Amino acid sequence: MPSADKSTEADFEGSAFDAPPDAELPRNEERLQKILAAAGLGSRRNCERMIDEGRVTVNGKEATLGDKADATRDAIHVDGSRLITDTRLVYLALNKPRGVVSTMDDEKGREALADYVPNLSTRVFHVGRLDLDSEGLLLLMNDGGLAHKLMHPSYEVAKTYQVEIAGPVPRAMGRELKAGVQLEDGPAKVDSFRVVDAYGKVALVEVVLHEGRNHIVRRMFDAVGYPVQRLIRTQIGPIRLGDLRPGRTRHLSQAEIGALFKAVGE
Repeated sequence: MPSADKSTEADFEGSAFDAPPDAELPRNEERLQKILAAAGLGSRRNCERMIDEGRVTVNGKEATLGDKADATRDAIHVDGSRLITDTRLVYLALNKPRGVVSTMDDEKGREALADYVPNLSTRVFHVGRLDLDSEGLLLLMNDGGLAHKLMHPSYEVAKTYQVEIAGPVPRAMGRELKAGVQLEDGPAKVDSFRVVDAYGKVALVEVVLHEGRNHIVRRMFDAVGYPVQRLIRTQIGPIRLGDLRPGRTRHLSQAEIGALFKAVGE
């Protein structure tokens, strides 16, 4: 699926951080417990204990004390979760404000995503899109392989939205959206639906779906006769927007990054 700044899936697959290591280049190996400690998993002694307890694997093989690894090349897992040890990799959550285009740079001069990460020294990809009038969670990263999988429909990564519509909400709306509605490009349905709040003539509902077609949430609510008044994405897979303010970014934790890899089967 091409993004709005003309990046393609091939761009993600060609990321410098997703390419197989060059066999001609020497490996830069360190003791595994040193790599784990540098990644914030505790003292070297604690990390040695993790290895000794069989909680660490390197490239799918259970590690033993004395093993070495290359932090920039090897896939290291702790308790089944991927550990990011390559310090070149960047994973950010952004709360995109309304009125910002989901491109890194906009040829029309409008506010774009790059305006909210001005101090990054590396190019990052945005994972998926939010239209101009939508707001909420976007992920930004320079890990092309993970970005590609999170966007690809075959991985079915769920996304959660809060949708403001005119109230009151008909009892049948949730059943209708979960059963599926017919759009111009085919049927679409939500995985779950619930009413969060209702006040006066306005209602706030939450929907979860794994589809990624353009304007899919807005088009589904149009199909049931309740146009969206405000749309906020609050979650992508295991990553929650939380209390992140509009226009602010934060670095994902090791646990969150590991959960993203688990969501795509790594």
